[in-house]
Amino acid sequence: MRRRPVRPPPAAPGPRRTRAPLPSRHRFRVVVPLVLLAFVVSVLLVEGYTTRGFSGDQEGRAGKPATGAPREVADGGPVVDTTHDHPRTYRAPAKTVVLTFDDGPDPVWTPRIRAVLDRHGTPGTFFVTGQQAVRHPGVLRDLIRSGHEIGVHTFSHRDLATLSARETDRELALTQLALAGAGGVNSSLLRMPYSSTTAALDGPSWSVARHLGEKGYVLAFVDQDTRDWRRPGARAIADAATPDVPGRGTVVLLHDSGGDRSQTVRALDILIPRLQAQGYRFTTIADLVGADGLTSPVDTGTLWKGRVFVTAVTVSDTAVSVVGVLLLVVGTLVLARCALMLVLAHHHAHRRPHPGAGRPVTRPVSVVVPAYNERLCIATTLRSLAVSDHPVEIIVVDDGSGDGTADVAESLGLPQITVLRRPNGGKASALDAGVRRASHDLVVMLDADTVFAPSTVHRLVQPFADPAVGATAGNAKVGNRRGLLGRWQHIEYVMGFNLDRRTYDLLRCMPTVPGAVGAFRVTALRDAGMMSGDTLAEDTDITMALHRAGWEVRYTEDALAWTEAPASLRQLWRQRYRWSYGTMQAAWKHRHALVERGHAGHFGRLGLPLLAVFQILTPLLAPLIDLLTVYGLVFGNPLLTMLAWTGVLAVQTVCAAYAFRLDGESLRPLWTLPLQQVVYRQLMYLVLVQACLTAVNGYRLPWQRLKRSGDVVLPPRLPARER
Repeated sequence: MRRRPVRPPPAAPGPRRTRAPLPSRHRFRVVVPLVLLAFVVSVLLVEGYTTRGFSGDQEGRAGKPATGAPREVADGGPVVDTTHDHPRTYRAPAKTVVLTFDDGPDPVWTPRIRAVLDRHGTPGTFFVTGQQAVRHPGVLRDLIRSGHEIGVHTFSHRDLATLSARETDRELALTQLALAGAGGVNSSLLRMPYSSTTAALDGPSWSVARHLGEKGYVLAFVDQDTRDWRRPGARAIADAATPDVPGRGTVVLLHDSGGDRSQTVRALDILIPRLQAQGYRFTTIADLVGADGLTSPVDTGTLWKGRVFVTAVTVSDTAVSVVGVLLLVVGTLVLARCALMLVLAHHHAHRRPHPGAGRPVTRPVSVVVPAYNERLCIATTLRSLAVSDHPVEIIVVDDGSGDGTADVAESLGLPQITVLRRPNGGKASALDAGVRRASHDLVVMLDADTVFAPSTVHRLVQPFADPAVGATAGNAKVGNRRGLLGRWQHIEYVMGFNLDRRTYDLLRCMPTVPGAVGAFRVTALRDAGMMSGDTLAEDTDITMALHRAGWEVRYTEDALAWTEAPASLRQLWRQRYRWSYGTMQAAWKHRHALVERGHAGHFGRLGLPLLAVFQILTPLLAPLIDLLTVYGLVFGNPLLTMLAWTGVLAVQTVCAAYAFRLDGESLRPLWTLPLQQVVYRQLMYLVLVQACLTAVNGYRLPWQRLKRSGDVVLPPRLPARER
C-alpha cells in the first residue's frame, strides 16, 4: 500500500478545457536536465575533437617513390606553390637556412625554443596545429609578437591523403578559426602532416597538394629531417641540421611539441652559432617565395568567431578537468561501497547474536495493514498473515477506499481480522490509527500489496527481546519478477537494498525500516512522535526519528516478504521519484542529528553522511561513468575503454552474486545485469536528478499512487513449512 492524497470533493461539471501550459516548476525540472546534458555532451565533443591524440611526423612517407607528382615538383625545391595552373617550387638560396618547427604550440617547449631563437636574433617558422593553438593561445601570440612565421599543420594532425575533400576543408577551416581566435591572424602557408621531401609525394598526396593550391595554400616540405623525435642527443640533432654540402641552402625540420624537446632546445644553441660562424643567414618561407608575408591579420567578424571558438575550447578544457576529478571521486566511491558492503555483509552473515538477545519473543503481535483501493491484492495479503506461525491480530485500516477494499477484507471471515473504516487521510494517519487500535505492544506494519511467509512475523519480532530495540526491518523482495523490469528490480532489491541493510545494521545506523515489512515497539513510536506526514517517505522519517529518540533499529534478514514492484517504466519512475524525494526530505528534517549526542549523534554523524554519499551523491555522479565510456569509445582507445567498463561491471557482478548467495537466491537473473547497467540504471539517474531539482525548486511533490495488478505470490522454491 502506498500513501495517497486526501480526495477533494468532486467538482461541478463544466465545459471541456484545453490542456494548461506546463507550470514553471515542471519546466524547471525538464529544462535544467536537458540543458545540463546538452552542455556536458557539447563539452565532451569539443574536448574530444580538439584533444584527439596524434602521432608525430616520424611516421611520414620519407623515402617512398614519387608516383604521382610531376617530375619538376619531385625534383624541385621544398616549397611548392600550386595556386597556379603550373606549379612552381622554391629552394633556399646558398648560405640560407629556414628553421621550421612542427606540431606546436607547446606550453613548455615552444617558449624555450622561441627564447633561444630570439636570443640569437633568428626567425623561425612554426607549423601549428589547431588543437594546440586553441589550447595554448598565449604561446601562439608570443610567437607572433616575436616576429616568427606561422604556418598551418591542420587542426588535428590527420593524414590529409586519407581524407575526403570535404573533411580536408573542415580541418583547414577549423585551423584558420583557431589561428584567428588565438592569434588574430590567418595563414596561407601549410605543411601536410606525415610529409617530408617532395621526392616522397605519391599520387594521393599530390592530389591533396593540388586541392590545397586551389584553396590558396603554399606548401612547405623539407630538405633535412633532423629526426629529433628520436632524441639522439643535442649534438647529433645539430649535425643533422647542418647542410651536407657546404654553402647549400636548406629547409630544416625540427619539432617543438609531441614529447620531450629538451635536446632540440640545446641543439639550437649549438646549431645557430655554428652556422652563423660559417656565414649562413636564417630566414622564413615567405622570404623564399618572395612574399612580404604569408600571414595576415583577420577582419573583426572572423576575429570574434575565432575568440568564441577558443573560449568554447577553454571552457571545455576546464569542464572536462572537473569531470575528470568527479569521475575519480565517483569511481573511488563505487569501489569503496562495493568493498565496504562485501566485507561488512560477510561479517554480518557470520556474526554472533546481539548481546541483548534473550529468550524468544512469543507474545502476540498486532499487524497493521493500511489500505487504499487495494481490492485486487488485499485478500492475498490477509490470507498470508492469517497462517502466520506467531499469534497475531490483524488490523486493516481502510483509508477511504472507493473500490470495496474493506468489504473484501470482511468477506474473508478470518477471526483475527478487524477492519477500521475511516475517511481518507493519508498513509501516515492510517498507520497511526492502526497503532492506536492495536492491543499489543509490538506492531508489525506492511503494505497491502505485500505477502508474508508464515514465519515472517515471528522472525521479525525476535530482536525485541533486547529492550533497547525500537524497530526491526525485514527482508523485502520483489514478488512479481517476471520480465526484464521485474528481474532488474529483483537484482536491485537483493543487492542495493538488502545488502545495504546488512551494512547499516552492523554500523547501527539503519536509515529505513521498509513500509513493506517492519516491526515497531509502540513505546518507541510514541517517543519518536508517531508516524508523520511531513515527508513522502514516512518509513524513512520514522526510522530516523527513532534513532534520534535513542532507540536501536535492527535488520532481520530471515524475515521475508514479497511486495509488488512497478510493472511499467512509468510506474517505476513515479515510485522512485517519490522515494528519492522523500528520502531527501527526511534527511533534511533530521539534519540536526549531526550535532546531537548519544545514539542520535552516532546516527547523525555516520548514517546521514553514508546516506548522502552513497544514495544521493554517488548516483548523481555515476552517469559520468557512462558518458565517459561513450567518450572513450569515440575519441579514445575503444579497447581500453571497454576493458574499464567491463571491470566496473565485474565488480558489481561480484557484489550482486554474493548478495544473492547470502539471500539464498538463484543466480540466473544476473544474466540481465549488463542490460540493467545500460538501461535501468540510466532511468534511476534521471529519477534522482529530477528529485534533486524538485527539492532545489522548493516544490512539494504530491503523492502518486501506483496501479496494482495483484499478482504477488510466494516463490515456488519456498520450503513447504513456509507456505
